[in-house]
Amino acid sequence: MSRKKRLLLHICCAPDATIPYILLSEEYEVVGYFYGSNIHPLYEYKKRIAALQGLSERWGMPIIVEKYEPSSWLKKTAIFRDEPEGGRRCRICFFLQLDSAARVAAERGIHLFTTTLTISPHKDVDAINTIGTIAGKRHGVHYIPHIFRKKDGFKKSVYLSRLLGLYRQNYCGCIFSR
Repeated sequence: MSRKKRLLLHICCAPDATIPYILLSEEYEVVGYFYGSNIHPLYEYKKRIAALQGLSERWGMPIIVEKYEPSSWLKKTAIFRDEPEGGRRCRICFFLQLDSAARVAAERGIHLFTTTLTISPHKDVDAINTIGTIAGKRHGVHYIPHIFRKKDGFKKSVYLSRLLGLYRQNYCGCIFSR
């Protein structure tokens, strides 16, 4: 049995999980968590979940997959459908994902969590880490702020994804960004 502390890693997609998982597993017993209700259409969700399940099996990383409820996500973000990428819709989406991750961590007795979202050079890491901290406080768990894109994390994840043959998407997943 591992003496490492457990950490829930919110995973947005398999390629973005590669480098964070490698780095975090040196110090923690990592449990992956996939939200996915922000991903549209259904066939895109299926490609992404299949890639993550393949990575999970290959690396022995346990994962928790949240129920796919795109209509709920759409109801909460549709008011900002016409906003540009990086706007209020994205912040709501980050909150929905990280709040759900914090809730699941608390339910599973995992006191630490973080996210792969900060590996992307296209996302606002300050907003993500602030939202993660707020979500953690709401559920009584501790959010660990990371910026995984540092030290060429994003480039390394692209390379490793190619090496592993992981499906790599060309948009964040939301219907509005497509």
